[in-house]
Amino acid sequence: MFETIKNCFKVKEIRRKIWITLLLLLIFRLGCYIPVPGIDPAQFHDAIGQNDFLNVLSSITGGSLQNATLFALGISPYINASIIIQLLSVGIPALERLSKEGEDGRKKIAQITRYVTIALAVAQAIGIIVNFGIQGDALRLEIFGVIPGSGMSETAAKWLAGIFLTVVYTAGAMLVMWIGERITEYGISNGISLIIFIGILSTAGLTIIANIQDGFSGHPERFWELLGFVLLTIIEFAAIVTVDLSERRIPVQYAKQVKGRKMYGGQSSVIPIRISGSGVMPLIFAFAIITFPQMLISMFWPNTGANEGIQEWFSGSGAWYGQLLYMLALCVLIFAFAFFYASMQFNPEDVSKTIQQNGGFIQGIRPGKPTALYLKRINNRITLFGAIYLSLVAFIPSILSMVLSALGQSNLTLLSVFSTTGILIVVSVAMELDKQMESQLMMKNYKGFLK
Repeated sequence: MFETIKNCFKVKEIRRKIWITLLLLLIFRLGCYIPVPGIDPAQFHDAIGQNDFLNVLSSITGGSLQNATLFALGISPYINASIIIQLLSVGIPALERLSKEGEDGRKKIAQITRYVTIALAVAQAIGIIVNFGIQGDALRLEIFGVIPGSGMSETAAKWLAGIFLTVVYTAGAMLVMWIGERITEYGISNGISLIIFIGILSTAGLTIIANIQDGFSGHPERFWELLGFVLLTIIEFAAIVTVDLSERRIPVQYAKQVKGRKMYGGQSSVIPIRISGSGVMPLIFAFAIITFPQMLISMFWPNTGANEGIQEWFSGSGAWYGQLLYMLALCVLIFAFAFFYASMQFNPEDVSKTIQQNGGFIQGIRPGKPTALYLKRINNRITLFGAIYLSLVAFIPSILSMVLSALGQSNLTLLSVFSTTGILIVVSVAMELDKQMESQLMMKNYKGFLK
């Protein structure tokens, strides 16, 4: 990978794309430190830290959500909008036709996704502000005119503050979306993935730096925790890379065909089926659904027995029996979404028809329906293994938390880096970035700097 990066800087056009990407990512990171007037960062930070779902969102944004900065919502509204439109494209005929109309259809779908992003950003901003701003007394109402003799009531100031912060956070989310689209258009790799990648890395870096500072401040055990964290991260990275590059190759033989004076076919090919073909999408969907009841109850009924009960009986940070129930439900959802995405991405009937139309066949399997059934059976087995793999990765933070808590370890800050989707996203984006740079080099010089 380092050799690929060095060779990319030797090509002027690729070097220009790299600098544009780095500049836009720097603008994104600067926006993550611009404070928004009207919020008390300390109280807002403490309130966000008590919610597991918002903690994950904060890690994706590089901590900007907990710090109540301009880019507090980050890229999450755009991601959710893209997922919603992708799912609706399967069930709504109009969107399905747009997705098959080529470049014009994709532009229209992208525009619809932007409108949905605005709606989701407004809804998410209102929810966060209502729950952790007004109820948590994190608003600085004096900025909005609540001063002696002003005549403005506290209720009116809260409404004004809520509208102002909703507009600011929505505008920040749209600006992040614009930065991601510009990276995709003028830079290297997918801009949305790189923004998530940078956010997770910055969160991990800040956590590690804080741990090192604690070590030098009279807590030498923090260095041993950091060493164990590094070793576990290396092992997990190696396992993720191994599984991510793994695939089942089904050999296909094509019969010889004589057309005129030439003979075609007589070649062999393979159908690659990746173990983790759906990527981190099953994890994102499963985690979003399983945390939705907790987020809803904590938002509208924060001081009730229902909120305390769900924290104890159905939470990744509650009692041990609550954590077990939470892990079991998460496992079921991961399996369900893994098979759902596998059915969307790989259609055995279509693949079987394509093979048959091109004069191909799988050795030992009859063309047509038997081939489709064979491919479906293979795909289901691979999807099952991929779902087990995703479940194991998802359970690592909870298992480590339970073990360390049983051993009496109260400081679990490094476990925040082991987010459910964070490590998978970091590894996947890094590998995709390397592939993109290699393909750029191959297009510029097909003889290859990579040899």
